[in-house]
Amino acid sequence: MSVASDILPGWRGPLARRIESPRVQAALIALILVNAVILGLETSEAIMAKWGVLLNAADQAILAVFVVEIGLRLAVWRGSFFRDPWSVFDLVVVGVALIPATGPLAVLRALRVLRLISMVPSMRRVAAGLLAAIPGLGSVIGIIAVILYVFAVIATKLFAERFPQWFGTLGESAYTLFQVMTLEGWADIARSVMEVYPLAWLFFVAFILVSTFTMLNLFIAVVVTSMQTEHAREIEDERADAPPEAELRRELAALRAEMRALRELLQERASQTRRPGLGVL
Repeated sequence: MSVASDILPGWRGPLARRIESPRVQAALIALILVNAVILGLETSEAIMAKWGVLLNAADQAILAVFVVEIGLRLAVWRGSFFRDPWSVFDLVVVGVALIPATGPLAVLRALRVLRLISMVPSMRRVAAGLLAAIPGLGSVIGIIAVILYVFAVIATKLFAERFPQWFGTLGESAYTLFQVMTLEGWADIARSVMEVYPLAWLFFVAFILVSTFTMLNLFIAVVVTSMQTEHAREIEDERADAPPEAELRRELAALRAEMRALRELLQERASQTRRPGLGVL
């Protein structure tokens, strides 16, 4: 949370430390995993026919625990709760789960499992890195869209007459090239076209080199760079929150001086008690 539990007044501090304790966090993660298993079992009609009542009761009990947990966090952190994006994410996910599970809205209950992302620090770092990469990914996606459009226009003009099922229209060409870009069945398409247009391999090889081997790898590079930047920012924040090394050394030196003075005082009093006839007036 954005507010440390040590500075919360009154009962809020101990309660915050209890909520943030590793034992409570581990219990919540276990409940999320159990809830995920329950949601998966609910997709089986045979299992629901036999164990449906028990599974629904367990699902409602776990949801009640989540609601109580969110309520306690709201009571402890109050306004600071809404300044933490992950807390707002948890609130939205649990709030959506409270929608009556009837009709198409029943599928929204599966979103409850997404809380696992906010509970596990490693998953949270990955998600934060992906969100931070969105601006860079937008530029890469824009370049890929331009390349796909240009090659779709060329493919429509070259191959539409003989292969209308793949390149009959601009939309069909774009869809086919997107399939080629993912390397799904591209060899079958390319070989079929090459039987009529022997030099078509130049087109497909050029498109795959530009779109798959270059742009998609650039897509991955942007995500990895963003995650590394996010991790470096977390390390800097931890260092900023930690006491400076010089201050720790000063405190350690002062503590040693106090212990030395206390030791000398104890030795002086011990020597006085051993001297005969020496007392306090």
